[in-house]
Amino acid sequence: MKNILVTGGAGYIGSHTLRALRQNGYSAICFDNLSTGYRELAGDFSLTVGDLTRAADVEQVFSGNHIDAVIHFASLALVEESCRNPFKYYHQNILGCLNLLESMRRHEVPFIVFSSTCATYGIPGRVPMDENLPLNPINPYGASKMVIERILRDYDSCHGLRHVSLRYFNAAGAHPDGTIGERHVPETHLIPKLFDVALDSARAAEVYGNDYPTPDGTCVRDYIHVCDLAEAHLEALRHLQGGGDSDIFNLGTGIGGSVLEVIRQVQRTTGSEFHVEFKARRAGDPPALVADPSKANRTLRWKARHSSLEEIVQTAWRWHSTGASRLFGKE
Repeated sequence: MKNILVTGGAGYIGSHTLRALRQNGYSAICFDNLSTGYRELAGDFSLTVGDLTRAADVEQVFSGNHIDAVIHFASLALVEESCRNPFKYYHQNILGCLNLLESMRRHEVPFIVFSSTCATYGIPGRVPMDENLPLNPINPYGASKMVIERILRDYDSCHGLRHVSLRYFNAAGAHPDGTIGERHVPETHLIPKLFDVALDSARAAEVYGNDYPTPDGTCVRDYIHVCDLAEAHLEALRHLQGGGDSDIFNLGTGIGGSVLEVIRQVQRTTGSEFHVEFKARRAGDPPALVADPSKANRTLRWKARHSSLEEIVQTAWRWHSTGASRLFGKE
């Protein structure tokens, strides 16, 4: 199995996975509509610009290439936007995946690794969170991913199309060489937003809630380095290639970092002692989301190896302070 179609490969996690595939002897084709991805992140990989919601675009890439497996990242992923515009999220995410699966079925492509999310769980009844927790998403984004997981099970039962769904926790960090990393417009992720504060001494970091039932009162999240996530996709491919059954895995470290802990690490890395302003809690923010990654550790023989807060923030800062400005220009 050598030729891998990577949908959303011009995005944050997809671009890191393209690199990991090449380093491990795979050939990769990037498919992206560039609505949130960037040509520059795809680098010198073969890039097909198309939209998964247009069946003809999807069929064209399968007809023009021999594809052995698919890694499916392409989706809309802003929680707040999904609450304002649920149609957009159900249409793009679910229809896009259906078109992809139908082309896979017609061209007898047997395997898919799906980028899912811990948002399928909603507000968990316990932490750390294992795969046996009930699914109860609290926003259309998480619900769309939950529906796709069900569709994948049905395609396995009906057509024998095997899959691995990877439920991420908080992706963070950047490639160690500083040439690719995280950029979203608008930016909603904590670490790059803190970097913007660090670069502008007139601003303060806004923290939503300091009265949660956590050690320091701020939300706790499981931060996982993007390169560890990329490696997990390779292990999922190997699992399927080796005859493994369709399955679902949580991807995280099993260790939570609070908002204040992240802020202190950003301050140490950047050398900026910016101010912090506490604001009211945001609706729907769980106090803690921490993975139990033991199933992925055991079955995929995968473990997060680069996901200390120090390494995450240092690699992200290298990208944010140098690579991002060279690649995209300063905002």
